[in-house]
Amino acid sequence: MNDTVRPGIFPLLLVGLAGGLMSGLFGIGGGTIIVPALALWLSMPQKLSAGTSVAAILPTAVVGATTYAVQGYVDWVAALCLAVGIVVGAQVGSHLLAKLPVGAIQWGFMVFLLAIIVSLWFVVPQRGDEIEITAVTVPLLAVTGFATGILSGVLGIGGGAVVVPVLMFFFGSDDLVAKGTSLLMMIPGSISGTLGNFRRQNVDLRAAAVVGIAACVFVPVGNFFAVAIDPFWGNVAFSLYLAFILGQMLFRKLRSRGE
Repeated sequence: MNDTVRPGIFPLLLVGLAGGLMSGLFGIGGGTIIVPALALWLSMPQKLSAGTSVAAILPTAVVGATTYAVQGYVDWVAALCLAVGIVVGAQVGSHLLAKLPVGAIQWGFMVFLLAIIVSLWFVVPQRGDEIEITAVTVPLLAVTGFATGILSGVLGIGGGAVVVPVLMFFFGSDDLVAKGTSLLMMIPGSISGTLGNFRRQNVDLRAAAVVGIAACVFVPVGNFFAVAIDPFWGNVAFSLYLAFILGQMLFRKLRSRGE
């Protein structure tokens, strides 16, 4: 691990608060906020930022999943299927993070985000919809978790930006259940990815602890707004958030090419 970059406590707290709010509101781990904040604003190396984000997501996901679960917004069977896949995928992702350039995966992820952004404006989930667990959906959920785990390990995200829309549009989930299930799935994924990153010295545990604990404070606030707003406006907010992520990633790629 590169010990020359040690962000201050206060900036890390601010990053955690922003990540926690987004986590509770959208059912994500917050990595899409945490990684660029660490890399661009706090000058932490990209790979170390990704590994640190995966570790910070653990306490965030625990608090977020608990907040949704006590309200009945978690599909436990779907979460288990996703978790099986993400645990394996996170190990693959952490290996790729240490060994390979992530450019191609980032471009692929950006194309995926664009497709999700467009779909959010055409399909609105209904509160009360449930995921139908069948012999077909179980392996498909595990495959979804595996692919998400790879992205999690490589990009430092929790995977909610992938799993939440996939659960809504391909598995017919209620938007709140999709968010709660996504957060629950992230717990074993974060543990798996962090163990792999720790072995490869791609995580700053001090920074991860500060960001993760700060995020926990604002997760329930985000959950309050998620439950309060109409699913249509939740889709609008989520699409704008994903558009922000897409623009941010595109800007970083174009800037790196220019340099």
